[in-house]
Amino acid sequence: MSETEVKPQFQSDFEEFDTPTQRTKAPVSRILNSVRLGLTLLALLSSIVIVGTSSHTLGTFKSTHLGDEFLLPLWPADFDLRPTTALVACGVFIIFFSALSLVASSVPAIRNKTLIHTIISFIAPTVGLIAGLVGTSFFYGVNSSSTTHSLQSWSCQWSAIDMNMKPHFRTLCKESKTALYLMVMMIPLQVIVMSLVAFGAVAEKKQRQIVVHERKGSPAMS
Repeated sequence: MSETEVKPQFQSDFEEFDTPTQRTKAPVSRILNSVRLGLTLLALLSSIVIVGTSSHTLGTFKSTHLGDEFLLPLWPADFDLRPTTALVACGVFIIFFSALSLVASSVPAIRNKTLIHTIISFIAPTVGLIAGLVGTSFFYGVNSSSTTHSLQSWSCQWSAIDMNMKPHFRTLCKESKTALYLMVMMIPLQVIVMSLVAFGAVAEKKQRQIVVHERKGSPAMS
């Protein structure tokens, strides 16, 4: 019976090298990106509410607006719909670019391309900020007039009247205010998102530099 020769086993003293990204469960860039995604989702949902409420008020106006031949119209002859129309248009822009940013952060093929992902992530809040400024400027520009009414100013003026049929001025007043306040909120919200994108890009760049430096000093690279 032959004896089986046992080969000596060699054990390397080299221990597996972990990069800082592997050692850190929640790096700064990941935290910033998570907060950015949450605020972008908030902007998306808020813009949907803006478009929904503003579209409803516009639809109610068009369905209850009477011509000049009627002696008792519900709406004044000198009426400016631009603030409400601007809220709808600006809200649509915010919806599109916020959704684009969320999709870009969810698709690995785009997310792994740092430059493209950063550009898309920065464009979305930039467009949202511009849309917020345009939407609010239209309202405050028209609302400052003492002769021309907007949909919000007229409906809120008669909101104390109880109505059991359209146009329900009290409801229109609440919807108009909701859309306006959300659009005003959109301005600081988009500024915060832009800041998070910038800080996240800087943090990610620093992390890559640390990883490269650590790998150069690793025994495996020597």
